[in-house]
Amino acid sequence: MNDAKPQPALFSFSPDNLARAEKIVGKYPAGRQASAVIPLLDIAQRQSGNWLPQAAMDYVAAMLEMPPIRVYEVASFYTMFNLKPVGENFVQVCTTTPCWLRGSDEIVHACKRKLGIGMNQTTEDSKFTLHEVECMGACVNAPMVQINDDYYEDLTPELMDSILDALKEGKKPDVGSQTGRKGSCAQNGSTSLKEKA
Repeated sequence: MNDAKPQPALFSFSPDNLARAEKIVGKYPAGRQASAVIPLLDIAQRQSGNWLPQAAMDYVAAMLEMPPIRVYEVASFYTMFNLKPVGENFVQVCTTTPCWLRGSDEIVHACKRKLGIGMNQTTEDSKFTLHEVECMGACVNAPMVQINDDYYEDLTPELMDSILDALKEGKKPDVGSQTGRKGSCAQNGSTSLKEKA
């Protein structure tokens, strides 16, 4: 996919998103509307197909009466915002130490092999973008990936292949632990508090 997708000239919230945005802005005291910048950028990114064109950032800046540069600073600081188009399935592989110790390198290789792309690349059909990220807070169930808003944990290369295959077929794989682990329970099951008082 060509990452140089043209920037749209104009952006405005859909009626539903405008109502959501106005409700969020209304939570802040007068003169403090700029505090709503992150949730409004999230709404704009979702409406734009999981990326933030400049026109969307400018629209949010105008709505919040902020200088556009302040909005650009926020959008470029937080990795949750995509400043260029990404695929329909945004695959973010955690490679921080806990995930790495549990095999995230193998998950990265499985994704590259299955999708035929490298890090920070998008498949030709725009279905998948692969990205490396730092800790996403699911260390106990490492290795893990985030695909769009969902976490997939306790992965093996084979399980990762199955998830990607399901997404290619338009299916939604079960989220969470791929081994059936409940929450952050030990891999071999509960080891304490087994009996009720």
